[in-house]
Amino acid sequence: MSYPNELHIKAEKLLEQRRNKAKMLAEEKTAKIRASVPEIDRVQTELANIGIEISQLFLYKGDAQKKIEELRSRSNALTEKRSDLLVKHGYKRNDTEPPYTCPACKDTGFKDNRICSCHREILKELMRKEVAAHAPLERCTFDNFDLGYYPDAPLENSVVPRNRAEKILDAAMRYAQSFTPKSKSLVFIGKTGLGKTHISLAIANVVINRGYSVCYGTSFDICEDMRAEMFSNNDIFYSKEKVYNYDLLIIDDLGTEIDNKYNISTIYNIVTNRSNSGKPTIISTNLEWDELLEKYEQRITSRLNGDYLPMTFFGTDIRQLKK
Repeated sequence: MSYPNELHIKAEKLLEQRRNKAKMLAEEKTAKIRASVPEIDRVQTELANIGIEISQLFLYKGDAQKKIEELRSRSNALTEKRSDLLVKHGYKRNDTEPPYTCPACKDTGFKDNRICSCHREILKELMRKEVAAHAPLERCTFDNFDLGYYPDAPLENSVVPRNRAEKILDAAMRYAQSFTPKSKSLVFIGKTGLGKTHISLAIANVVINRGYSVCYGTSFDICEDMRAEMFSNNDIFYSKEKVYNYDLLIIDDLGTEIDNKYNISTIYNIVTNRSNSGKPTIISTNLEWDELLEKYEQRITSRLNGDYLPMTFFGTDIRQLKK
């Protein structure tokens, strides 16, 4: 599971903010308690003095380990005495302790030298916000994918749109639930408004929740940003690092990018790089297969034909039906 360095930095800053807030609240509450209960004030002063002694141990000439054990024993006894005094005066036993968001790791993000579950949840939420900034992620789930918008009468080609959509939904759910960074790539084909983006983002929702990184963007935006990156433009979102290295890349609306050699080459490089590294990609397009063959070079379509599992949508534009 790979998250970009920038997400890890954001997560660490959030954890630091949580720690600082918890400590500040504890200091404020402790100050009020010490002012109202002199006995607790004296205990707190003794605990602070022990802390000073510990910090000066590097100057200690005797048995340092024995001294540490002695100070720890005194500290534990004083802490217990403070707890008893707090209860005696109507407070909770831990009212002078920082109210950490995650008591297990004390908002450090790590427990027993391993990343804490709270840290993982922060990374997931940051990943979710990153995708949601560019797509209606929260509105596109498997639960609200409505099969009722697909006709249940067979078309001229004998395909029943609702049956096809149901099979795609089932396959997409299984794909998301079993996703790994080595999963098969998918290509969703079908006219506009048939639910391709909805299914793609529903997959993204589950994949993000399982702790994987997801990059979502239209082919137009991805190509534009990758072109800008070549000229050291810092105001971009779709960097080569994200597009090439995230666990799952979702390219929406393939075919809407500006039709030029650079963009064709960009699409080829993305498809080839991720295929060669075994990283899965989901592509959706409004173009029919013969239109893809006409628009893109054979080296791209051969990759899509060989490395991607095709899923074709049929029906009527759902967005029009919802009006």
